[in-house]
Amino acid sequence: MRLRTCLVILVLSCHALLFHVATAEADHHVVKFARFRADGNVHFGVVEGEAIHEISGSIFGDWEKTDTVRALSEVTLLVPTRPRHVFAMAGNYRSHLENAEIPPKFRTPQPFFKTPSSLVRHEGRIVIPQNATEEVHFEAEMVVVIGKRARDVAKEDALDYVLGVTCGNDVSERYWQNDEQHQDVQWWRAKGSDTFGPCGPFIVTGLNYDDLLLTLRLNGEVKQRERTSQMIHDVATQVSFISQHVTLLPGDLIFTGTSGETSALRPGDVVEVELESVGTLRNRVVRER
Repeated sequence: MRLRTCLVILVLSCHALLFHVATAEADHHVVKFARFRADGNVHFGVVEGEAIHEISGSIFGDWEKTDTVRALSEVTLLVPTRPRHVFAMAGNYRSHLENAEIPPKFRTPQPFFKTPSSLVRHEGRIVIPQNATEEVHFEAEMVVVIGKRARDVAKEDALDYVLGVTCGNDVSERYWQNDEQHQDVQWWRAKGSDTFGPCGPFIVTGLNYDDLLLTLRLNGEVKQRERTSQMIHDVATQVSFISQHVTLLPGDLIFTGTSGETSALRPGDVVEVELESVGTLRNRVVRER
């Protein structure tokens, strides 16, 4: 009798463990979303291979796939969301700070605003303004996409407010940003000029956002390559910190910082930002006429 009881307990325990694993897998289900234009209309869809399934409902709530399926090659991929707020993190990789020790001010997250008008889609053009210097740099970044309204959230709950991540490029005019004699009071144009925020092409959910390989290629040559595990402040810390001061809304974006050294972009360059398990963001550089 005692042996039978032990066997029953063991079987029930195994069932409970399997249920827990299945539930955990469901909670972390990986989905690749895209916002796209087709037939003159804008839609959201789920990407599977080289096809995109149009969805009904909202990616920020309940949704389901419809019977409308298109080839990715037949649609125009857009900036993944239309955010109210776009944040970016300064000094969030030790390799970018060029310091053995983290400077005191960067021990606290240092977000700043980018403009929504800086966003440009995959395969869109990065336009260097006429009055910009030759020091307009690339900055490969993972971009967090907020999934629901977040106000004063605790760090341990912050990932519940993240829909997923996408690729980004925090294009930066270094002269406007840093020159001691001509430095702007804020980075409003150095980081926020039109087209200075390429973003996309996909939002992917259910990944370990704090350990993805981020790579930038300039004309096919690797210029940046580092894992997001090297961020000074992880995704949960960033979301929690910002939400203590600014209410984050569904579709808002957080560029999470860049690694290593950056260099200038030139007209005609093709810059690619690849994020592991997410995709590749590609943009061509032109000079404003």
